[in-house]
Amino acid sequence: MAKAFQRYRIMSFVTGTTLLILFFTLFLHSVDLSLWKHIKIFVDVLGIGHGVVLYPIYLVMSFQLALKARLHIGYVVLMMGAGFVPGLAFYMEHRMRVKLYPEGFTSP
Repeated sequence: MAKAFQRYRIMSFVTGTTLLILFFTLFLHSVDLSLWKHIKIFVDVLGIGHGVVLYPIYLVMSFQLALKARLHIGYVVLMMGAGFVPGLAFYMEHRMRVKLYPEGFTSP
């Protein structure tokens, strides 16, 4: 289960980071439209990368961890929502680490 958690943890950080960057750049879009012209291609590439590549991989890692750890369906639903709500991926990773490894997680 440690390997499954490690894969989930990596994808949680990567997916959460890209979502926060997307959230920040879309916030900049509402503040300054002239800046949007310069970062639009970056946002398009990052958005497609997050939605088409990273989020599905994150979902697979989440389901794999949920099956191995026999997690409650509520945790699985929150893990799925972590790809949509900025910052939730980091919180869920922390909650899973505390739940599965209360004495602390050390990489295998």
